[in-house]
Amino acid sequence: MPHPTHLDPSDLGTKSYWDTAYTVEHSNFSQNASDEGTIWFSDAGAEERMLQFLEDLADEGQLAKEPPEDTDAHDEETAARFLDLGTGNGHLLFALREDGWEGEMCGVDYSGQSVRLAESIREAKGEGYADIGFEEWDILSQAPGAWLGGGFNVVLDKGTFDAICLSQETDAQGRRICEGYREKVEPLVRKGGRFLITSCNWTEEELRSWFEGEGSGFVFEDKVKYPSFTFGGKTGSSVVTLCFRKKE
Repeated sequence: MPHPTHLDPSDLGTKSYWDTAYTVEHSNFSQNASDEGTIWFSDAGAEERMLQFLEDLADEGQLAKEPPEDTDAHDEETAARFLDLGTGNGHLLFALREDGWEGEMCGVDYSGQSVRLAESIREAKGEGYADIGFEEWDILSQAPGAWLGGGFNVVLDKGTFDAICLSQETDAQGRRICEGYREKVEPLVRKGGRFLITSCNWTEEELRSWFEGEGSGFVFEDKVKYPSFTFGGKTGSSVVTLCFRKKE
């Protein structure tokens, strides 16, 4: 299916915007440890809904929150590994750990200031969070590092694709860079793993058109429910969270 019409470029699609924003947030945090910065889509309760969605998968036995007691268990049976794309202040990963997810976690962001902020918050939180890793990494222009391992059970995106869609940059093929995002995400997800993405710029149908279709390794699995509103005869939500499954 064809991609939706591109969004108009915005400052939110530039690295300089995010470097400046996270420099300010890091300064604020250094002066007040209770100020950890912006939690994106907090008005819609997106983070809480993503966490509950993952909790439901764990309850259904589809994701493991803890390593198995049997140390000889196969790798597929170990605690779920998480990757957070565009991690910002790392809040989503910290919330996962607080909810009892014990597997490896890594947050990546192309803004070095974001990574420094997340690392400072991690240090302040103490030993229980020390093993959450953060890496400065640009998904669109760099190969993954050793942190990739065998891929992740769950790859998270809370607003990162939205920001990329607001960039006016183009790739070597002359496409807006958002058009190459799916093909960069897919290798990060292990077979049978999940890509959980939250957006405020795209409808469910539009988001599916970006990540499904011919040549895609993803299939739509489920969506997170949000309160809906009706306007102009159409019913919708201001925030959409979809779960895609990586083909086996």
